[in-house]
Amino acid sequence: MKNIVFTGGGTAGHIMPNLAIINDIKDEYNIFYFGSNGMEKKIISQYKFIQFVEIPSVKFLRNLSPQNLLIPLKMLKNIKIAKQKLIQISPVLIFSKGGYVSIPTCLAGQQLKIPTITHESDLTIGLANKIIAKKSKKICCSFKTTADKFKKNAIFTGSPIRREIFNGKKDIILNRHHIENQTPIILIVGGSQGAKAINEFIWNNIDNLTKTYHIIHIVGKNNINDSIKQHNYTQIEFAQDIENYFQASDIVISRAGSNTIFELLAIEKPMILIPLPKSKYSRGDQVLNAEYFKNEGLAEILYQEKLEINEFKNVIDKILKNKPQIISKMKKANNYVGNKNIIEIIKNYT
Repeated sequence: MKNIVFTGGGTAGHIMPNLAIINDIKDEYNIFYFGSNGMEKKIISQYKFIQFVEIPSVKFLRNLSPQNLLIPLKMLKNIKIAKQKLIQISPVLIFSKGGYVSIPTCLAGQQLKIPTITHESDLTIGLANKIIAKKSKKICCSFKTTADKFKKNAIFTGSPIRREIFNGKKDIILNRHHIENQTPIILIVGGSQGAKAINEFIWNNIDNLTKTYHIIHIVGKNNINDSIKQHNYTQIEFAQDIENYFQASDIVISRAGSNTIFELLAIEKPMILIPLPKSKYSRGDQVLNAEYFKNEGLAEILYQEKLEINEFKNVIDKILKNKPQIISKMKKANNYVGNKNIIEIIKNYT
């Protein structure tokens, strides 16, 4: 079988879409995954049919940090390492999910004339993908608006969605956490690394919230708050089987990373989005994602800087009341699952 390289990491939003495609083509190619010694290594190492190759990476800082002056030298070194690994493997294609982790591998592959395809999940194209896309065969986009605006080698494909997302089992979660299911179940997800502002808001208002709802709270690694012992409250660090948690919930409250949004849309799960504000840590892509889905009638937004408990509960109750209408709109928005389109492009270049 031919060898193919996948790359991308730093957050689950760069890893899980890659896994969605990998699982669909694993019987047709030998799969290699190039990533850093971070979250991607931990997750990918669980899949025995994927050969993980560690490549150092350097993250761009969104401020005038002196550390940015060292980036060119570090990048050249990392590209050289990736190049050596690629020569050994001799892949027919590199598929990237973007993010800073993917840059050394993609630039090295392009120097070796290996076809590169990258995917952009967000409404606006990130810096890494702008760099990678210059010599990529295609930049696949989750949003048609993104492809139309970027033009050139961009194409609207939709977003890669993992098959297991469609097979969640509610009873697994109810039994695991001994939830009686007598009140609406609200799942709160701060992203794969948690979200400090959201966590603290929930903890500060936990007495109020648990009077009306059962809160399942995914807090992120090392963020468990042992002082919270309320009835109707369940907290975990990270969910390996997020599909079961999605299925168990009446509403999901989440950051506005596009991967999570598209998964919730695919399974028709009503959502409230709390986008990561624009800052030195974010280019503001989550705000744009959230506002797009709000305007389409597919989600509600609560802005982090305006979080207030009465409004928070009002929005939850609004969605619970209008749940059938929201699900009906989600059913009609059925052109965002992109696995088939992306795989066709991969096969065109292999």
